[in-house]
Amino acid sequence: MSDGFTQMLDRAQTFYGQLENNNSRDWFEPRKDTFKTDIEGPAKLFAEIMAEEISRVTGDGHTGKVFRIYRDVRFSKDKSPLKTQLSMSWSTADRDDLAPMFFFAIRPGGTFVACGTPGFAGDDLRRYRAMVDTWGDQLTEVIADTGATISDFGPEPLKRVPKPYAPDHPHADLIRRKSLAISLPLAQGWRDTDDGLVAALTDRIEILAPFRRFMAERL
Repeated sequence: MSDGFTQMLDRAQTFYGQLENNNSRDWFEPRKDTFKTDIEGPAKLFAEIMAEEISRVTGDGHTGKVFRIYRDVRFSKDKSPLKTQLSMSWSTADRDDLAPMFFFAIRPGGTFVACGTPGFAGDDLRRYRAMVDTWGDQLTEVIADTGATISDFGPEPLKRVPKPYAPDHPHADLIRRKSLAISLPLAQGWRDTDDGLVAALTDRIEILAPFRRFMAERL
């Protein structure tokens, strides 16, 4: 039997599809209560349930977070006040842990499931580059085995390979990155089953989990 969260996904896709063409507080305010009841509330429950599933799959305790609909526009040229997708993430309790997080986004045109670290800086960035230098062949194999693609969210990659690494480093594309995440959509045909959204997302988490484990063990 479906878990009921498919309706939340459908409502979110309809709502955010309308929001894309009406991104203003004037449009949102009369619909705010409906959004909280039909989308945000169920999403928070979904994030809690998925935290338990992810903890089971990975063997590490995770907590979930549903991101606010309001954008931080203080340093952005785009002053649109609202986000046009429903986003949530799951991470381990230790905030200093470099283990990748899991992400899920519901967009008007589809879904986005990802695992990765949205930004490395300072010593963490140096550790990441050293990991790629040492384990790059295995890392690319792990990514290929998932069938996922490298996501473009996070800081822009450098234009050149940073020192002390050679410009023709065999994993130059990874070395130049300041973040690393891989992503998949939900499986095609997941709606044709009776398992529901929790099972559909857990299936993707299980596919991405080896990448998370590889990164967590080497960073």
